[in-house]
Amino acid sequence: MARLPLNTLPTFRVIAQLQNLRAAAERLHLTHSAVSHQLRALETQLGHPLFERRGRRLVLNSAGEALLASVNKALAELERGVTAAADAACLDAQILRLSVLPSFAQRWLLPRMQRWRQRHPSLALEISASAQLVDLGREGFHAGIRQGRGPWPGLESEELIGTQAPLVVVGSPAAARRLGLNGRKRHAEPHESCFGSEPLLGHAELWESWFAQAGVQRKITPVAVFNDAGLMLQAAEQDIGIALAREILAADALRDGRLQRLSKLSISYAQAQPYHLAYPAALRDWPPLLALRDWLREELGAAAS
Repeated sequence: MARLPLNTLPTFRVIAQLQNLRAAAERLHLTHSAVSHQLRALETQLGHPLFERRGRRLVLNSAGEALLASVNKALAELERGVTAAADAACLDAQILRLSVLPSFAQRWLLPRMQRWRQRHPSLALEISASAQLVDLGREGFHAGIRQGRGPWPGLESEELIGTQAPLVVVGSPAAARRLGLNGRKRHAEPHESCFGSEPLLGHAELWESWFAQAGVQRKITPVAVFNDAGLMLQAAEQDIGIALAREILAADALRDGRLQRLSKLSISYAQAQPYHLAYPAALRDWPPLLALRDWLREELGAAAS
């Protein structure tokens, strides 16, 4: 059999859908004769008709129905390939669209952006910070950093920060002075007389767990509760209160002196949600995404060491 005229297959599918040559021609923006010629060429190549004529209608015969089933599958696969190619077209533009939690973007990602630019000067990150769970594919994102346990339908994910990441007590330098630390390197032992006079930021149950581990039973009434850890840490930097937060999110402020760790006692939180990098399975081996995954692992490994 000679090579099948593949260009006629989309035309065949439209004719089968509309059951009329003139309507198919209008849909395809072709002349009536061009559509008729493509159908004749396909039937001639196959050696048998595909339609039965019923007045002005063209109705598939059994051979046409069998061919249409295969054509639909083949064209659907091609359309998926075109979509994947469009998704990967950003490789040429060197832009990777990333959805990130605001706290992670503010407290961890942005302070490291200069190192990303040094490593990948031609690969730009387009960052959208949102606490909402966005549909990555529908919204055009290549990846998202999410907090939760997954799985997320239609996405692959890998854990970046587990639930074992400790929660530590941090506060401003002014808070450290009030607590008598005065810049000393050793941490104060946690006890009620040390922290009882300080306003507390964050969820009461976390603080009650922390005090219980310190051997103190205390009913907590925080001065402020936040739905974003970045805002809570900013409030601690501004001396609104002391915070119990994930050490990795406070690490840069601790290093820079904007915050100080106020106690050597840390706790883990059973209900804490891990951080994941999530992405469409079709982009698993996309070079910009591979670059991001490798860089995140490297940076998180350096922070943990």
